[in-house]
Amino acid sequence: MVEVQFIGSGDAFGSGGRFQTCIALRGAGENLLIDCGASSLIAMKRLGIDPSSISAIVLTHLHGDHFAGIPLLILDGQFNRRTAPLKIAGPPGVRERIEAAMEVMFPGSSKVGRRFSVEYVELAARQSTQIGAATVTAFEVKHASGATPFAVRVAYGAKIVAYSGDTEWTYTLADAAKDADLFIAEAYYFEKPIKFHLDFRTLETHRAELGCKRLILTHMSDDMLRHREDAAVECADDGKVITL
Repeated sequence: MVEVQFIGSGDAFGSGGRFQTCIALRGAGENLLIDCGASSLIAMKRLGIDPSSISAIVLTHLHGDHFAGIPLLILDGQFNRRTAPLKIAGPPGVRERIEAAMEVMFPGSSKVGRRFSVEYVELAARQSTQIGAATVTAFEVKHASGATPFAVRVAYGAKIVAYSGDTEWTYTLADAAKDADLFIAEAYYFEKPIKFHLDFRTLETHRAELGCKRLILTHMSDDMLRHREDAAVECADDGKVITL
């Protein structure tokens, strides 16, 4: 059994009062996060999740609403005497971006000695990488973020969870989602096309190409939240738990 929880299901601007993107996978021995937006530490503590229980984090791209919670999670581990190692996987340059963010937020924090190690792994398109209890395959998508953006396909336990990250429609999404037990897809607007993002109508047009067993929408703007009932597709909410 694999448990998926939306720690945060919101966009960069907290539309609908939602926390930023953070998805937890549990049940295969090591707890994993997919993305860790700036508000994620607050969201975890509100849900009663111990940040030190997270063994690995997989990042789709390097925008603050998807990775800026990591400096705070690392500092939380430092002050709460975490000892378990933390593995962080993401686009090329992930270590440099996170350490730069730490230095901007808390000067000197990236160089402080800790009781736990932080290991960085750079993902590459269409290559499978073992990240803790998961095998992660990255697929390049279309989203300007200063480093290669990815959709990810995560084999965890006996299940496959795929996530679009932020992107406009691209055929690689179908490759990431094929036969997945769950495909989590951005639906930023309901029917307004916008560069580097998905809208629901475009996703609906390509639904048959995805080939996933279950589809859930996330990263919704106020516009999409107003239309969620019109979409007639399952939508994420903060705290929502799914069992696969």
